Amino acid sequence: MAKVLVSDPIAQRGIDILSKHADVDVKTGLSKEELISIVGGYDALAVRSETKVTAEVLAAATNMKIIGRAGVGVDNIDVPEATRRGIVVVNSPGGNTIAAAELTMALLLAMARNIPAATCALKSGQWVRSKYVGVELYKKTLGIVGFGKIGREVARRALSFEMDVIAHDPFLSADAAQRAGVRVVDLDELITRSDFITLHLPKNAQTTKLISDEQFAKMKDGVRIINAARGGIVDEKALERALESGKVAGAAIDVYEQEPASPEHPLIKMEQTVTTPHLGASTKEAQVNVAIDVAEQIVDVLAGNPPRSAVNMPALSSEQMAVLSPYIRLAEAMGTLAVSTTEGRAQAAEIHYFGGLASEDTGAVTRAALVGFLQPVTPENVNYVNAMLLAESRGIHIEETRSSTHPEYTDLMTITYKTDKQRREVSGTVFGRGDIRITSIDGYAIDIIPHGRILVSEHLDKPGVIGKVGVILGSHNVNIAGMHVGREEQGKQAVMVLAVDDPVSDELMKELKTVEGLQTVQLVEFQE
Repeated sequence: MAKVLVSDPIAQRGIDILSKHADVDVKTGLSKEELISIVGGYDALAVRSETKVTAEVLAAATNMKIIGRAGVGVDNIDVPEATRRGIVVVNSPGGNTIAAAELTMALLLAMARNIPAATCALKSGQWVRSKYVGVELYKKTLGIVGFGKIGREVARRALSFEMDVIAHDPFLSADAAQRAGVRVVDLDELITRSDFITLHLPKNAQTTKLISDEQFAKMKDGVRIINAARGGIVDEKALERALESGKVAGAAIDVYEQEPASPEHPLIKMEQTVTTPHLGASTKEAQVNVAIDVAEQIVDVLAGNPPRSAVNMPALSSEQMAVLSPYIRLAEAMGTLAVSTTEGRAQAAEIHYFGGLASEDTGAVTRAALVGFLQPVTPENVNYVNAMLLAESRGIHIEETRSSTHPEYTDLMTITYKTDKQRREVSGTVFGRGDIRITSIDGYAIDIIPHGRILVSEHLDKPGVIGKVGVILGSHNVNIAGMHVGREEQGKQAVMVLAVDDPVSDELMKELKTVEGLQTVQLVEFQE
């Protein structure tokens, strides 16, 4: 049974789900050295934000298949290193959406009306009203930087306050923005027009210190800013200067560059700030939701299924999985067939999608084909996570092409695999409910289920060739489970595929290659 380590506190319902399918150890508060000493014995790791999954930790995680982050941000995980090692990294992007959006609105209102400072004053015995005069949200412009799930929920709530909402997101179209009741703008326009600015985007090389001195200089005098996304997206020193100068009237901060933040941090001590200790996902409901979500994904991956919210591979919804799952299996089998029957060093692979399949997000299918190409010929562990990276490191050019129709099939996939010596073309489709079939090799029509072991040969279509192959297999006690022959026309070039029930020895392969008229013969073993 698989072993799962839970190294940060997660809700019990998530642990219960994991325990039904794996041996689970809950060991929180581990030091780096303690984690490194034990992580090699686990197949999966569940964390929140406390555990730092560094390259050193990953090097020790020799059996690791998946790391699940019960939350959104994965900046405590070395995702590139996990990808290189073929470890799936998943998060729970939807589990704390409402919690984060509601906290944003709470911070927005608390900052606008000076609620924390007024509360502290009243509790200390001061009845002071004029000092804490606030501003209304009504008719003010709210700029949302990052319009993912949380940004959209914030927009919905802000619109109910009759705010004018504008948004910046590189992947947000004008039509999608309009449907959400907001207007999409570039970052400079958002910065210059907004009365309030709220951030809802991941921290990466492009977004680190996205808001700094240059951006503060362009903002309205008296602007107010909220960061409940990730520490470091706002340059903390620049924000401090902007608050001191009065350029920024207030800041609401839930996240810091270094956490836990020091009590002496200037932004914590400033009167103009409202600040909380990273509470974005800290509701009872969110804690349960993210734990359940990540636990289910860990169980899925350990069972050999794709996750729905992978950070380092294409994520698929349940609806997409229903359509693409058989094509993922088919693509891997087709890749295995292509590489096993082709000599030379791999140079390129083209995957052409036809029909309805061409309109799907086929990233996971393409990766499956790469797994099929690479697994038989590389000593490294190849999976859907690192297949693209391994192909690129070997100089294999990958291309996807699409056609809306095919003359014979509703949906079809064709893989063209090229080496420095040969070119191989394999086509396949799915019939009914997941019945995967390879339908042609190099244009020769066949019909095989990619399963177990097959022998693929090229020969001249003349009497006796197939019979001699059958005799040799029989003499080695190898049973033929099925046979398919595709040919140009009688007497010309042909391809034969034999499904066999028994192992095929090197001695048998050598004998088959002596059959007159048999030009090539290769053994293909599909991964089960």
